[in-house]
Amino acid sequence: MNGQSSVDGSADAQGPRRTAGWPPALIAEGVGPRLPSVLAGIPTYEPGRPAPVGERPSWKLSSNENPYPPLPGVLDAAVAAAGQLNRYPDLTCAALTRALAEHWDVPMDHIAFGTGSIGLIQQLVQISAESGDEIIYAWRPFESYPIVAEISGARSIQVPLTEDEAHDLDAMADAVTDRTRLIFLCTPNNPTGRVLHRTDVVRFLDRIPEQVLVVIDEAYVEFVRDPDAVNALDMYRTRPNVVALRTFSKAYGLAGLRIGYAVAHEPVAAALRKTAVALGVSTIAQSAALASLQREDELLERVSRLVAERSRMREALLAQGWSVPDSHANYLWLRLGERSDTFAAACEAAGVMVRPFACEGVRISIGELGGTDALLRVAQDFAPR
Repeated sequence: MNGQSSVDGSADAQGPRRTAGWPPALIAEGVGPRLPSVLAGIPTYEPGRPAPVGERPSWKLSSNENPYPPLPGVLDAAVAAAGQLNRYPDLTCAALTRALAEHWDVPMDHIAFGTGSIGLIQQLVQISAESGDEIIYAWRPFESYPIVAEISGARSIQVPLTEDEAHDLDAMADAVTDRTRLIFLCTPNNPTGRVLHRTDVVRFLDRIPEQVLVVIDEAYVEFVRDPDAVNALDMYRTRPNVVALRTFSKAYGLAGLRIGYAVAHEPVAAALRKTAVALGVSTIAQSAALASLQREDELLERVSRLVAERSRMREALLAQGWSVPDSHANYLWLRLGERSDTFAAACEAAGVMVRPFACEGVRISIGELGGTDALLRVAQDFAPR
């Protein structure tokens, strides 16, 4: 019987005897693998909570997702690609690389892919920062920035937003030291939605040493309507230390497939490809992204409808007395301070899930018309008097 016992104590070949308390009974304090102590202080990424399931209508406005289902052609491409699940995906994402290179008029070897922009953010930290180095970003930022910085052992330099919820680029430039290796600029900023302007970014970049990598994170660029907004691809073309970071998760509606890309000069792009999870971008994701590019006009019509709904929600909130930053993403920001969790709970009770940041504010994604209407009813009760 190979010395093994069944669950009730009798010997069999299924495995060791498992008693009440398994496996905690085997894990005493100080026993087991030794994990880095830094992990204890690293927050866990918190995704937006799903909408409650029940008989009444509910809306998920907590994750900045595109509420529209995939276009038929995109879904067809994804389903067809699923027939190749027994094969590994193309490591080089060759077809999609060619399409993006032509689409943006950039060299193919300037493109690198990752498992969404989150995957690329982690890769960017890996290629640029080591223990004791510094990473600069605005606060409050996209939640992944501090997480990946701490995992690497780098020191986060968090520069507060201005009173009008925008990046303080002068303060960020002032924060650069000889240990600075990486700067994240998120535009539109997540969660406040404020966009950076080209002239301001050019002035900022002129102050940054060329050996410091500057990542312009444009996950929501398709929602931008400000003619003076910076375009990361324009900045990258003339500055070897600038990376343009984009994703298929938001405007393209492929959040569940996890595919994003960076455009950077060849040494940086090559380093990103080295640090990517091997075969991490699935065949389904590649096929759906390629089909989305081919149907971009149809997808951008949907984006225009979301932009219109963003305007409707913001104008209604302003009419209620709220101060709402001029967002150029698919979400709005309410700075509620200590009332943030209470507001989120009231929204949930009304069937609307939003994303609270404790003691700071609430981010509200733009979704279906019914979700906007339900949100506005709750907001009316909390509006400043």
